[in-house]
Order: sequence, then C-alpha cells, then structure tokens
Amino acid sequence: MTTKINMIAKFVAAQQARLDDQNNVVTDGWVDGYEVCTFLKISNRTLQRLRSSHIINYSLIRGKAYYRISEIQRLMSDNIIRCSEDKLQDLIKNHKLHVDQRRDIR
Repeated sequence: MTTKINMIAKFVAAQQARLDDQNNVVTDGWVDGYEVCTFLKISNRTLQRLRSSHIINYSLIRGKAYYRISEIQRLMSDNIIRCSEDKLQDLIKNHKLHVDQRRDIR
C-alpha cells in the first residue's frame, strides 16, 4: 500500500513539474538563507541587513530564516540584489531537487 502511494505521489510531482516547465512557472517555494547566499553569491551579512531594514520578507522557523523564491525575484527585479538570471534558475533547480529528495525519503 505504501509503495503504491509513493508511486502516485511521484507521478503527481512529475506531472506538476512538467506543467511548470511547459508554462515557465516558478513554484513559489521556500528556501533557506544558506541556499540564497550560496547560489546568488551574496554574503550572509548582506542578507541580514536586508532582513533588519525590512527590505526582504522572511519567516523564522526554529531560529532559521526562510525566504520565498518570489521575494528573491522581486529583489532582483528592483535591483536590490544584483545577480544574473542563471543564478536564480540554479537556486530554483537546486530547490526542486532538494524537495524531490525529501519526498523520496518519506
């Protein structure tokens, strides 16, 4: 029974990913500060300054800050964070891989 449920979940996730790729839609997931700093090549202190000055919206869960991908895109479009679109796409792709790996574990 569990294997069938896992197969259905994988199928649904694959179909959703395929639709998102066709429509060029970015799913609005949450990424942590480490991922943002690593893929956008900004320092942790820069991210802290953005939080302190209320320029970026975030959520704290158990002391760890999480950011919406749409919020990162907004900062890029407002030229607050200067980086290429390729870096953002790498962040999104890595986030999707991480989510898929977590689904496989369960």
